[in-house]
Amino acid sequence: MPLLNYRDARPWAKEIRNEVASRKMPPWFADSRYGHFANDPSLAQAEIDTVVNWANDGALEGDPRDLPAPVQWPEGGWQIRPDVIVSLPAHRVPAKGVVDWTYVTVPSGFAKDTWVTSIEILPGDPSVLHHAGVFTKPHTACEPVAQYPPAGLGALAAVYVPGFKTMDYRIHHAAQLMRAHSDMVVQLHYTPNGKEVTDVTRVGFTLAKEPPQRRFIIYSPQPPAISDRNVFRIPAGDPNWSSPPVDGVFHVDAELVWFMPHMHLRGKDMTYSLSYPNGKPEILLSVQKYDFAWQTGYDVASSIPVTKGTRLHVDAHYDNSVNNQANPDATQDVYGGLQTSEEMMVPFFGVVVEARVDPRKVMTLPGQVGAVGAGR
Repeated sequence: MPLLNYRDARPWAKEIRNEVASRKMPPWFADSRYGHFANDPSLAQAEIDTVVNWANDGALEGDPRDLPAPVQWPEGGWQIRPDVIVSLPAHRVPAKGVVDWTYVTVPSGFAKDTWVTSIEILPGDPSVLHHAGVFTKPHTACEPVAQYPPAGLGALAAVYVPGFKTMDYRIHHAAQLMRAHSDMVVQLHYTPNGKEVTDVTRVGFTLAKEPPQRRFIIYSPQPPAISDRNVFRIPAGDPNWSSPPVDGVFHVDAELVWFMPHMHLRGKDMTYSLSYPNGKPEILLSVQKYDFAWQTGYDVASSIPVTKGTRLHVDAHYDNSVNNQANPDATQDVYGGLQTSEEMMVPFFGVVVEARVDPRKVMTLPGQVGAVGAGR
């Protein structure tokens, strides 16, 4: 429901009170013992008390003269105000059934090497777009639409999942490089919702006004065993199955700045940690109550310095039992796969390096989806 003004909120006062008092709203899943994050929307106890007391005292309207100025949202549903917009071809999504992942290749439209400071994927119909990813690669002649990824899928530049905020590199004082005349390969995963719709997804960019000193790189690894049904098998009824981990090692000094755990309906928890060359371990992010309905990105409040030789380790657990209310069927084993009925273990994360560093040489990461970084 909309909650943009008093008239919107008043009928929901008791529900708002209950959700806020239980800390279910606003949604935030990072364990407060580890890390500090710039986009943490958690309320202080005094703020919670204010909401609870407002609802208990009749949810009265305040003095309209004390209202803050209305938020000036960007037009067209964007979170950013894009300098460049690329529209994808219209895609028909059937009312029912399972839709294979679709890959759409379109020209990026950049006639020269261009540094971009944010990328937003804006779905035409968010009710059917399960997720999307933008990859960049040198131009090649290929089919514009395919059900399978083109050879050399390219470098991951941006992701979208419902509720996820735009990939804005400006908060990390960084940018991504879009090479001249490059192609964009957009990975689209649709989930029918009972009504046939036509989706036209768009991709928006903001452009750097001058060459940046820092480059943002997105990684999207997964365990090498994710496709081995003898290894990645979540037994029916298991409430705490441990996934094979993701491990990587840094070959240059860098900064970790962003994380986004991604699993499906049985996802339970995910933890990112570092082991420094001196042997000192550190937990960076621990999400103990993963929620597929609220897939959150975590922007660190202060960048995490990583020295050459530092190792990254990510592990995750899954709940395939009847105790998991999101679980559609606790009587079946679950394997790794592309559809929501299957499972994933993709610990997205973002790294910042000096702009002159070759993104292909930053780290070794088995199971990386696509090449690392955008451009060379």
